[in-house]
Order: sequence, then C-alpha cells, then structure tokens
Amino acid sequence: MNAAARLGAYAAGLAVVFTGAFAAAGAVVPETTVSAWTQQAEGTQMAQHTDSGQDPVETTSGSHAEHTPQGVSREQSGYLLQEVSAPGTTGDAGELSLTITGPDGAPVTEFETSHGRQMHLIVVRSDGTGFRHVHPVMDEAGRWSLPWQWEAAGTYRVYADVVPVGAEQNLTLTRTVDVAGAFTPAAPEATATDEVDGFQVSVEGDLSAGSTSDLTISVTRDGQPITTLEPYLGAYGHLVALRAGDLAYLHVHPEGAEPVAGEVSGPDVEFATTAPTPGRYYLYFDFQVDGQVHTAQFALDTTGAADTRPSAGATAEGHGEH
Repeated sequence: MNAAARLGAYAAGLAVVFTGAFAAAGAVVPETTVSAWTQQAEGTQMAQHTDSGQDPVETTSGSHAEHTPQGVSREQSGYLLQEVSAPGTTGDAGELSLTITGPDGAPVTEFETSHGRQMHLIVVRSDGTGFRHVHPVMDEAGRWSLPWQWEAAGTYRVYADVVPVGAEQNLTLTRTVDVAGAFTPAAPEATATDEVDGFQVSVEGDLSAGSTSDLTISVTRDGQPITTLEPYLGAYGHLVALRAGDLAYLHVHPEGAEPVAGEVSGPDVEFATTAPTPGRYYLYFDFQVDGQVHTAQFALDTTGAADTRPSAGATAEGHGEH
C-alpha cells in the first residue's frame, strides 16, 4: 500500500461506529442489538460484493462503497476481533487488551505499519463522549495491550484499526465494553467551535449528504493563529466523523501533500468530506503542538449543497486511519 493510499485511509476513518441506545447505569448492550449490528455489517459487505462482483477492496470517492457506513462488525474478511478485556468499573487501574485472529483461526502476529503504528485504537462512549485515540503494544503471541482506566461509566465502542500482512485492505474491527457505575448520557449540541487546552478551534464549511464538500479547521490561541502545527502520524491533523444516532463514520480525506518531518503548518487544515445521509455528525480533530496532541470536538448538521467530485489522490479503505 503506497503512502498516499495509507494517508487517505488513515484520515478517512479511525472508524468509530456504535449504537445510541444505552441504560442509565451499568449499561449493557442486549445480545439482540449486537446481532442486529452484525447483520447490518454483513448486509453491507454483501451489498458491496453484489455491486462489484468481488470482495470489497479500496474504492475511490464517488463509488457505492464511499457512501456505505463501515466498521460496524467484529469480523471482516475472515479476521475477527476477539473479546476485549478491560476494567469493569470506573476508577480501577488496569489493562485493556485484545487479540485479532485470522481466517485460519490463529492469532495474527504480523501487521503492516500504517502511519508509524501497527494498530490505531479508537475508544468512544455510546453518547459520543470520551473519545480516545491510542496505540497499544503487541506481544509475541499476538495479544495487544496498554494500561487503562475508565473515567466514566457507560457502554463503549472499541475499534481496532489494522492492516494484517496479506490483507487486501485496512480493517476496522469493533467490540463493545460495558463499564459499571452511575451514567448520565450527554446530548452534544450543534457547534462549530471548541476550546481545548487553551486553544480555540473552529470548523468552516458545509457537510453535504451524498456529495463531497470541504471543511477547513482553524486553530488559534488568544486570538493569534497557530502556525506551528506539527506532523502527527503523517498529517497536520486527523479528523474522525461519526453519524449521530448509530455513529457510523463517514470518509474524510486530508487535502495537500503528506508533511515532511520537522515541518510545521497552520493555522488551517483542510479536509474533503462526504456525509452518507442527512443529519447530525460528531467530529473529532486531533492536532499536535509542541509535541502534545490535543483533540477538539464539534457537532455539525448537514446543510447546503456541494458538487459531487472525487477527492484527488485519495482512496477509502474499510477502515481507519490510517
């Protein structure tokens, strides 16, 4: 996979998809709901197979798969995310661990490096809060792990974004984790601005259902533009976009060339986006300044219109960042 394809895949997804249904405390996802997620994912894969006459592969903007939500299943192309182990309550220091098995049923131990990492792990609570993008370490047996502690109770989606050696595409495999404790779900309001760690971050542009449009994210501090955005995993910023309700992700492509190590940029980072359906979307923007990664969050409703066009040089994989 070449660098351009990986860059498009990385910013396209860090895919995060999960349900909006949850309980008020010690939330548990019913088995019937999990079954429905799996059936939806299998239906998506079957639709892609029927349209193309072959297994899903990388697709350019404007194709059927470009507008089909993905990353909703624990299994893809024979690869399976086994049960995720993590602390069961808030405040307990422990470990989050997982294993991916291949089509032969054995743990996968060989992965391609994509944007400096062999796995990009996304964790988000079912109401869109608690977003984390981290990078666990794998042992010789294929078990991935990292220290972990939950700050709030609820049902979380855990997404493993990987490229197993020999796989035809990025894989985004997902499982749910239930964390016991008092749980008050959030209801994010529509907003195009956020303040994080002293930075003011804003997004301009329209999300247009079914067509590609541009979003420009700007970073300032105390009214002054930040021109020292550093490359982070191969880009000046990464954008994850999730559809409110089921939180299916939409494809997001960074504009411009991949930065060279040591270069800085800013205050603007541009993305080409395509919303698969009308509605509200949650956006998470990672950026790095002075070696520190920050995450701004927005909520946008689809509005306006945009010309349908492919994103130059970008492809979307079943996946993630990735």
